This record gives sequence, structure tokens and C-alpha cells, in this order.
Amino acid sequence: MTEHDAIGAVIDEMYDMISGPAGPRDWSRQANCFLPQARQVRTWVDDAGNPQMLAMSISEYRENTAQFFAENPFYEVETDRRIDLFGNIAHVWSRYEARTSPDHAEVERRGINSIQLFRHPEHGWRILAMVWDNER
Repeated sequence: MTEHDAIGAVIDEMYDMISGPAGPRDWSRQANCFLPQARQVRTWVDDAGNPQMLAMSISEYRENTAQFFAENPFYEVETDRRIDLFGNIAHVWSRYEARTSPDHAEVERRGINSIQLFRHPEHGWRILAMVWDNER
């Protein structure tokens, strides 16, 4: 497996973990793609047009999204990926579309995930930081 394949497998696991019908997610899968100290950062624009962000640990992300996932079918489908690799770090630009089912024609939103990974000596490639924004 090439480095790009290994990084791609981590990104695929991240999308698979959060996507699914309404109901709980299997958060044990976070260890397959995130380092314990990883940060996830949601960004948006408030009603006044000001940029906003919420930085979360992986446990804070679980808590923040649990009710949404419990009540809503959510499928984040990757539409494009670019991997930049240097030594033990990688950066992935991952474009996505969110839908209520993987094959539903109507797209709820589009956006991009900016994902930084580290090649951990014991666990291989894992996400260290991730920030995303939705298309406006």
C-alpha cells in the first residue's frame, strides 16, 4: 500500500464513521482515523456575516453531534481529494456533499475539509487536525 493509499483509507474511514441513517454512530471508530489529541474545527458565518468557529476535541465533537446524528440521516460524500505529503505530515483537501442518503439527488450542502495528518510510529497515518467550511 502506498502512502497516498494509507492516507486515503483514513479519510474514507472518517467519512464512513459519520455517515449513516438517523441513529447513534460507532464512535469507537474514531481511533481508526484520529489521534487522541486531535482537534476538529467547525466554521460558519453568523447572521451578521462574521466568521465564527468552534474548536473541539474528539470527545467534544461526539457530544456536539450526537443529537443531530440521532435525529437525522446524514451522509457526507467525498467528491474530490488532493493529498500533499512531506515526510511524516500530510495535508488533504477533501471536497464533500452532504445528503440525507448516499444516492439522494438533492444535495443539502457542499463544503471542504482541510485535514492535517501525522504518521504515528505505532498507529500509522492519523488525523491531527481538521477544519471545515460549507459553501455559501
